[in-house]
Amino acid sequence: MRILIVEDDAVLADGLTVGLRLGGFTAEAVHTLEDARAALETSDFAGIVLDIMLPDGSGLDLLAELRGRGVQTPILLLTARDRTRDRVDGLDAGADDYLGKPFDLEELSARLRAMLRRSEGRASAVIRWNGLVLDPAAQTGQMNGAAIRFSPREFAVLHALIERPSRIVPKPVIEDRLYGWQEDVESNTVEVHIHHLRAKLGRDYIETVRGLGYRLAPERR
Repeated sequence: MRILIVEDDAVLADGLTVGLRLGGFTAEAVHTLEDARAALETSDFAGIVLDIMLPDGSGLDLLAELRGRGVQTPILLLTARDRTRDRVDGLDAGADDYLGKPFDLEELSARLRAMLRRSEGRASAVIRWNGLVLDPAAQTGQMNGAAIRFSPREFAVLHALIERPSRIVPKPVIEDRLYGWQEDVESNTVEVHIHHLRAKLGRDYIETVRGLGYRLAPERR
């Protein structure tokens, strides 16, 4: 899942980007509100990690702008302002979660996963479909009880499909899960990963809908 990090401390932003990528997220960092607005105008993100004290204003202003426009993207405030009043104000302003600095990266990752589950209408930490069980936290999968190993990008593609298994997922949406908003996209990457996934899950597990995208085969009754 693509996460936008808005954090002016370059060292912390780099650490967050690397750490969240190791946790299975496609994380991109910007350092100002201006750059955050540009990123959000040109790309879609599943969630936002937002600092409050930024060089060109308050992250709460961006939060208010997004919620005022009806943008429902989950937002976690990550800030040194961690008094009870600050947390209450941030949550009442429309944030989905609030974490004070210093923080533990594993806790941040867990909070992001929980926040994104809620946005998808899921309560369970694992996702199930046609004998497949995916665990986004552990980046692992099982098919009919047998463990299957996936590369990080294979897992990202499969995760994109299993989140909406009855719907067609366009290729550009899958590409968004694999690449940052400023990265060049390789033309056949999705096809290669789909091929590898079919080899592991079965040729008919993932359907190609010509000209539209991909979807998982209908659930067996």
